[in-house]
Amino acid sequence: MARLINKDTTVCMSLAARPSNFGTRFHNFLYQALDMDYLYKAFTTTDLVAAIGGVRALGIRGCAVSMPFKEACIAMVDALDASAKAIDSVNTIVNTEGRLTAYNTDYIAITKLLAQHRVPTDMVFALSGSGGMAKAVACALKDAGFKNGFIVARNEAAGRRLADLYGFTWRPDMDQVQADLLINVTPIGMAGGLDASTLAFAEAAIDGAKVVFDVVALPAETPLIRYARTHGKQVITGAEVFAIQAVEQFVLYTGIRPDDDLFQQAAQFARG
Repeated sequence: MARLINKDTTVCMSLAARPSNFGTRFHNFLYQALDMDYLYKAFTTTDLVAAIGGVRALGIRGCAVSMPFKEACIAMVDALDASAKAIDSVNTIVNTEGRLTAYNTDYIAITKLLAQHRVPTDMVFALSGSGGMAKAVACALKDAGFKNGFIVARNEAAGRRLADLYGFTWRPDMDQVQADLLINVTPIGMAGGLDASTLAFAEAAIDGAKVVFDVVALPAETPLIRYARTHGKQVITGAEVFAIQAVEQFVLYTGIRPDDDLFQQAAQFARG
C-alpha cells in the first residue's frame, strides 16, 4: 500500500523543457519499495530563476535538471560539486537547509556505460551537440581514454570551445567525417519534438559505424537506436543513461543506495 502524502512528506522534482514520466516512475517506485515518505514530480518552466528560487524557498530536497537548463542554472546555486564544476554543467541540485549544491551525475552514467559496453577507446567518435550534456559526454570520453573524435555542432563558437576543451576536433556537419562511434546529444528523435521521427545521423554515417549511442531517453527506442539495431550495430540507449544517473541522484537526495536488483526493477518500471 502506498504512503499517504502528509505535511512532512519530502518532495523532489525535475525541470525539463519536455518532462517525461521516467524520473517520476523511477524515484516513486523506489520510495514505495523502501517505504520512504518522499514524493517526486516532474515540471517544466518558462521562468528558471523563479523555479530554482522555489526549490530553495519551499524546501524541495532535490531537483533534477535537464535540457535546456543544465548550464543556465549554475548562477542560481550556492555551490558546485567537483562533478559539475569540472564541466560547467548541472543535472542535479540538492537543497540542504536552504543551501543549493549542484552536481552532475550524467558524467557518472556515461563513464559506467562506456565501460559496461566495452567500447574500444581507439575508436574514432563523432559527438553531435555542444550543450551541457555534450560536455559531460565529451569529458567522460576524454577521461576514458578516447583520443580521436569530432564535436559536430552547427554553433561554431560552442562547438570549437567544447572541442578545444578536451583536445578534439570541431566540425559543422558530418561531411568528410567517418566515425566508428556515433553519439547523439541533441534533442533530435525526442518524443514530443518537431524532430521526433528524424534520424540524428544520416543513414550512411550509421551504416559505417560500429557503435551507436543516443542519450535521448524518451522514447526508449529513438529512430536512431531503432535504425542502428535493425542494421546490426551495437547500441547504447538514453534509457540506460537516465536510469544510472537517476539512481545516483536518488542517493544524493536520500542517502540510500538501492541494491542492484531493486535498481533493475525500478529501471524496468520506469521504462513502462
